[in-house]
Amino acid sequence: MNAPLGMFAELARLARELMAQFVPFPPLIDLVMYLINIGIIISIIMLAALVLVYAERRVSAFMQMRLGPNRVGPCGILQTVADSLKLLTKEDIRPACADRWVWAVAPCLLFLISLAAYAVIPFDSGSIFADVNIGIFYFIAVAAQATLPFLMAGWASHNKYSLVGGMRTVAQMVSYEIPLVFSLLGVVMLTGSMRMGDIVAAQSKVWFIVLQPVAFVVYIISATAETNRAPFDLVEAESEIIAGPFTEYSGMRWSFFFLAEYANLFAVSAIATTLFLGGWHGPWLPGWIWFMLKTSVMIYVFMWFRWTFPRIRVDQILGFGWKILLPVSLANILVTGIGVYLYRLLI
Repeated sequence: MNAPLGMFAELARLARELMAQFVPFPPLIDLVMYLINIGIIISIIMLAALVLVYAERRVSAFMQMRLGPNRVGPCGILQTVADSLKLLTKEDIRPACADRWVWAVAPCLLFLISLAAYAVIPFDSGSIFADVNIGIFYFIAVAAQATLPFLMAGWASHNKYSLVGGMRTVAQMVSYEIPLVFSLLGVVMLTGSMRMGDIVAAQSKVWFIVLQPVAFVVYIISATAETNRAPFDLVEAESEIIAGPFTEYSGMRWSFFFLAEYANLFAVSAIATTLFLGGWHGPWLPGWIWFMLKTSVMIYVFMWFRWTFPRIRVDQILGFGWKILLPVSLANILVTGIGVYLYRLLI
């Protein structure tokens, strides 16, 4: 039995029916709807970046007993708008010896990769850009490409600090991609599907955080490393390598890296909500509100980590990923497989 469509899915259906009365050409209607969906995703990323930057400043101020933004607008809510205007007006400086095209493409490519990941995030019942049958696989495949722009930026900048930062980022992200993927396999084994809609539907009674607590912990740690946030922020260890691959970027080019970071933060939090916290399921309130509330809680957890734990050394980070997270994630797959086999025998 199919779940009832959410509010946004109903609006999309009504918009499609309205256009069909004036444009009797279904491929054109499909194209228009695709463009509208892409515009909505870009709007979500832009709005999320503005809100999350302000929220993180307030959270960090609270944890460090500071005031935080309080000058621009009521309670400082316009501070991120002022920062955006500042970045728009900054001079765009390109290093003389940089590889011009690779250097220029790297920040744009990173943002496009972050944008593509949102295609399989279900915000509500029926409110998903592409509910494909390989949803988890698509997300992992797209997220894995994020290592390339960091390496491109580090290599093309013709700066030793940028190159070291790019190489360290690649080493860290590759190391933690493996346990992250294995942590998601337990959910796939329980559901029997990689489609995001099927995974959320399977949690209508019991959330997978109850059935897969170890996988949830492994995912949170790996996702923190994949988004390059403290205590895994080797990409921008300012006390060691200035700003890593971002060193030679300024203005809007630098802001693309910053925008991609918060887009990835929202994406991994939304995936955690989808796979472990029941997605849009919840009583009384509309599904999309439940989804945003759960995602907000996960975002706060990532912010909590950033402003609580100190940065870890590169050898400790890589050792923790390979020696601890990887064996734990493999053991979780083994235990899950045994549990699924016994459950099928009993029923």
